[in-house]
Amino acid sequence: MSSQQHPRRTPPPPGLVIVDKPDGLTSHDVVARVRRIMGTRKVGHAGTLDPMATGVLVLGIERATKLLGHLALDRKTYLATIALGVSTTTDDAQGEALGAPDEAALAAVTDDAIHTGISALSGDIEQVPSSVSAVKVDGRRAYARVRAGEQVELEARPVTVHRFDLLATRREPDRVELDVVIDCSSGTYVRALARDLGGALAGGGHLLALRRTTVGPFTLATARTLEALEQRPELSLDLEAAVAAAFPRHDVDKTTARAVQYGQRIPAAGIAGTYGVFAPDGRVLALAADSGAVARSVVVLAPA
Repeated sequence: MSSQQHPRRTPPPPGLVIVDKPDGLTSHDVVARVRRIMGTRKVGHAGTLDPMATGVLVLGIERATKLLGHLALDRKTYLATIALGVSTTTDDAQGEALGAPDEAALAAVTDDAIHTGISALSGDIEQVPSSVSAVKVDGRRAYARVRAGEQVELEARPVTVHRFDLLATRREPDRVELDVVIDCSSGTYVRALARDLGGALAGGGHLLALRRTTVGPFTLATARTLEALEQRPELSLDLEAAVAAAFPRHDVDKTTARAVQYGQRIPAAGIAGTYGVFAPDGRVLALAADSGAVARSVVVLAPA
């Protein structure tokens, strides 16, 4: 073997890696780092985080990338700091300020006004995403159109803010800072909540800081920094544990397990939505969904 060649690494087992994303990296940057750390090209992420945001980022490794589009990640929790007083071009601290703070408007931001504003943005609401979001407009991302100098007007869409709680208020000469916890449906833009709250209360607002603490069933408790992953490049959850954490479980007998591995339909389990099918030995075989009296495989994870 020449000095230029290196022995090929054995691919890692399939599963999920829960990363505590650092500030300043895109989700794609994190995927690139984890590909190198884990020694495989087969790495994907479920749900992006903006470069300025930190916290839970769910990555699929090897065959577990097939799970990513099916994971029940429809609820997310964030710790955020919102600045009232000035809007920015990106609705967050990375954008350019649009005008100067209105001191009279800021002085009128009472505690009662803050609670009323937060209440108006809680529950089932219609939200216009940030113009620099990843929402597609005629096939192109909104942020790409904005960077190209286009004016982008996005339509409001229904989202649910399950929890919007105020943790602390700080009153600065040029802004009012709010520390909040937000529990919301997938597709909710916390930047847009900051923009709209500031617009209602103080003539403008933007997001100062954002940390995602949960995505579906995955939390910071199982998340690791990239540095920790470098030291110990191992899965957070193997394939079986990942499916058991994110989906209802359906155990089948040997005969049914074999049918699943061949992609055949099996009797319905009577479980709503997508569920994991497990063999008698505990291996996960597939994700399946009932269709009348039978179940069909959504993804076969252990083909025959």
